[in-house]
Amino acid sequence: MTKMSIIVIIFGLISFLLGIVGENKKPSMGVLVKGKDAMICNYPNDPTVVFGYSSIGFLVASSLMGLVSIFYSYNGTTVPPSVLLKYTTLSIFLILALICSTLGGVMTLWPTVTEQHYHWRHNFYSANVTTSTKLNCPTAKTGLMGGGAFLCLISSLFWLSSLMLVKNARDDYLEEVVSPNI
Repeated sequence: MTKMSIIVIIFGLISFLLGIVGENKKPSMGVLVKGKDAMICNYPNDPTVVFGYSSIGFLVASSLMGLVSIFYSYNGTTVPPSVLLKYTTLSIFLILALICSTLGGVMTLWPTVTEQHYHWRHNFYSANVTTSTKLNCPTAKTGLMGGGAFLCLISSLFWLSSLMLVKNARDDYLEEVVSPNI
């Protein structure tokens, strides 16, 4: 149980750090290069996409490890999930961990996909240069990846709290099973 808790929190911290670095490395705007019949957006070398997908990968790994360790057998003894979910506090923390993981993933994925779209696919405009003076080279919305990174950190803390509550629930259940009414 301790190993799983350490893995969950380390993966959550790595996800958080990658999201923060990705947010800080994101360029504010691309450079518009006007050609004869088209305009091209040149973006500086940007590792945001790699940091974003890596952050999501570590978030998924942290969440899966947390979920697996909650329902995994304990010292060779299986505790039914219905028994674990009877504990209201555990259920609340489990739901909060799932919600924060989902929101953190969405808030990190959105700017990552947007950056990938702008930089790799949507950087060529065939337009009349004289009428398209307001055309700019956008990037993903600022702050989403940073907010997603904080939600990734919060979700790993909720997973850690859930794992502590599961340990207590398992100990209570095994205590009742081993020593029935005397």
